[in-house]
Amino acid sequence: MSHAFPAGLREGSLVLYKSRPARVAALAEKIEISLPGGESQRVRPKDVTLLHPGPLRSLADLQPLEGEVDAAWELLAGETTHLAELAELVFGGYTPQTAWAAWSLVGDGLLFSGAPDAIEARSRETVEAERTRREARLAEERARADFFARARSGGGKEPGDARFLADVERLAEGRAEHSRVLQELGKEESAESAHRFLLRVGHWDETVNPYPRRHALSLEPPIQEAPALPDEARVDLTRLAAYAIDDEDSRDPDDALSLDGDRVWVHVADVAALVSPDSPLDLEARGRAANLYLPERTVPMLPWAVTERLGLGLQPVSPALSLGFHLAGDGTPTGLEVVRSWVRVSRLSYAEAEGRLQEEPFRTLYAAALRFQARRRAAGAAPSVLPEAKVRAEGGAVTVKPIPRLRSRDLVAEVMLMAGEAAGRLALEQGLAFPFATQSGPDEAVPAPEGLAASFAYRRLLKRTQMRTAPDRHAGLGLAVYSQVTSPLRRYLDLVAHQQLRAWVTGQPLLGQEEILERIGAADALTGSLRQAERASNRHWTLVHLSRQPGWRGTGVLVESRGGRGTVVLPELAFEAPLHLPQEMELDAAVDLQLSGVDLPSLSAYFNGVPRET
Repeated sequence: MSHAFPAGLREGSLVLYKSRPARVAALAEKIEISLPGGESQRVRPKDVTLLHPGPLRSLADLQPLEGEVDAAWELLAGETTHLAELAELVFGGYTPQTAWAAWSLVGDGLLFSGAPDAIEARSRETVEAERTRREARLAEERARADFFARARSGGGKEPGDARFLADVERLAEGRAEHSRVLQELGKEESAESAHRFLLRVGHWDETVNPYPRRHALSLEPPIQEAPALPDEARVDLTRLAAYAIDDEDSRDPDDALSLDGDRVWVHVADVAALVSPDSPLDLEARGRAANLYLPERTVPMLPWAVTERLGLGLQPVSPALSLGFHLAGDGTPTGLEVVRSWVRVSRLSYAEAEGRLQEEPFRTLYAAALRFQARRRAAGAAPSVLPEAKVRAEGGAVTVKPIPRLRSRDLVAEVMLMAGEAAGRLALEQGLAFPFATQSGPDEAVPAPEGLAASFAYRRLLKRTQMRTAPDRHAGLGLAVYSQVTSPLRRYLDLVAHQQLRAWVTGQPLLGQEEILERIGAADALTGSLRQAERASNRHWTLVHLSRQPGWRGTGVLVESRGGRGTVVLPELAFEAPLHLPQEMELDAAVDLQLSGVDLPSLSAYFNGVPRET
């Protein structure tokens, strides 16, 4: 059987096999070749390319050679040649050694390219472009090597490091699951580890808050245009003194209260007048679920233009959806009336309202609030005494201020709960598909908590509030029926409730049960992430606040104790932290604390503490 071997091929020939040099050892049914390193292999004729007929004594004879490379390239520029001619021009002869050296020039690809029988000398423009590319690649490799050397040794940051740290940043922000940089450095591939590394190399500083992005939340406000307010009849309630009571820095006042004889009015920004179901604004709000409140900024679920137009007290007269009701002797809201209205609202801070509680209408409203609260408490609602604080990060400064326990806060909270119960009862009585807020109580009966430690433990027993289309008890509030209806500028499901109430009032088509359920599902998918991002962000900035006060001293309250370890709450910061207990201590005992360290990536602070002497 004859075999078609390449012309000139014989024992001792130099051939190319898979980009490597090989020596023909024998010709038989197949070609036996020797490879660098002593390996032998039998291959088909089509698997090899003849470079030189030989004889080549050993592959070890193929050594790098010096020759007139540039001269040959300039002579051949733009032309096509073959391997033998190239070897002659560059090295002065055509031998196995020069053939391999010449082919190595082709393999390099800078000056020459092609096949052994058709080698092209590249144009000057092509060569210059390739040289530039190679120099850039070499510089990049050097920069990368320098970066890793500094990263391993703890060296400082260089201006060009950002490109190497991009995949670490994506991991720290939850936008990737892996980082090649951390892999190469032998570090854990986690968001916390990435955050810690970025701080160590100086790419991030303490002011970088990764938690909103880690939860895939947008930090940009919506930009849709709001439609005009519809021309429709409204009840003029401007004769009533209406008060929007909120924090001093609130930008989105969406509820206010009034008293008309023995009727309580809760006025709520008429957001549904501008945002109809499935409109672009409705879909935008649905895709955000709620305002995102961060210490450094607020990201609204609706364009700020909507808030500026509808926020109560931001204009001389505001359109509202007003809920008016009586409060029965046992504290139950009855006789709910829902009207589209015009209201004239005065804005007050909680501190300002606190100073007016002995004036009307605040005195009467506060008495009603206490009656309503007593009814809730009798139904199992537990008061929370856990401290709260407002964290702000503005202009490089971080402030943490405890939120004082004011009666004015209780007044507003209770009246808004009244409106939520009244609206829920109305929806139930009228058969409206509605988003109801429910919460299961503890699995076993427990007494109402008294003191900080008991409130801390009780909070863990309560289940997460769930939104449903069927009413059920809200254990934490002590209400049999409840719906959130007073914050349609800030919470999407409040807006959905308003869309239903407005449709019912005007006789327009209502959303069905399935449509409400769909909206609840959309909001639920995001609400958890929003709240987690807010909590983590508050804790992050509180830690920044502490880190700027080395040796910080303050007071904590022991709320949990187990096996020499405990948890303390710092009332002035509304902050929880672990603590090693040097001795047995009673719950609710005061502890003198001194800051020993802050670890931002793990959201942890560490304290030394001793029981306060009584």
